[in-house]
Amino acid sequence: MSQPNSRPDRRPGGSDPVLDAMRAHWDSQAPAYDRAMDRVERMFAGDGRSWVCRQARGRTLEVAVGTGRNLELYGEDVELTGIDLSPRMLDIARRRARGMEHVAALREADAENLPFPDAHFDSVVATLSLCSVPDVGASVAEMRRVLRPGGRLLLLDHVRPTVAPLRWALRGLEWITARTQPDSGERFLRRPLEQVREQGFAIEADERSKGGAIERVSAVKPG
Repeated sequence: MSQPNSRPDRRPGGSDPVLDAMRAHWDSQAPAYDRAMDRVERMFAGDGRSWVCRQARGRTLEVAVGTGRNLELYGEDVELTGIDLSPRMLDIARRRARGMEHVAALREADAENLPFPDAHFDSVVATLSLCSVPDVGASVAEMRRVLRPGGRLLLLDHVRPTVAPLRWALRGLEWITARTQPDSGERFLRRPLEQVREQGFAIEADERSKGGAIERVSAVKPG
């Protein structure tokens, strides 16, 4: 079973050059992020965000809340805490959250080191974000840790396609992105479901679309 790993480049005092670079990258992307994502998500993600968010219940954590694109999709029975690495993304999310009573807190934090006690949340959500964390296994392990037994993990992400030509195209895009935007952390050929299974979750739903490139997952932490 995968466990969180401390990267060898973590500096004394908790500073991590990988995360520092990613934070700076996503801060720089924040002003144009929503405009860039609107068309992409309409074409590829469909109703994936709604599918994920409407299943969340009770005390809910959203990992990599970004600019808050999911905030209005949660039900009234959700008490939401959102974390993100980027302060500028969070500034936009906080503006979106004004007047939303179900949003309890939005704070800066790292997906691989969640600042919450064990078994604290009823639901954990991550949408289009595990594609860019440095260590998927560590992030999923942390999500499992903060979920209560019987709690639900809800994921949406672009993953390794089942259609070969699309897989080859995304492999090329990943090569280009690694050289033009190395600090983004973006990876196009991951499949977080593998780490979810390794962590012992019971898979309730696993749905793929767009040539297998988009996957949404609902999984339950064993009691």
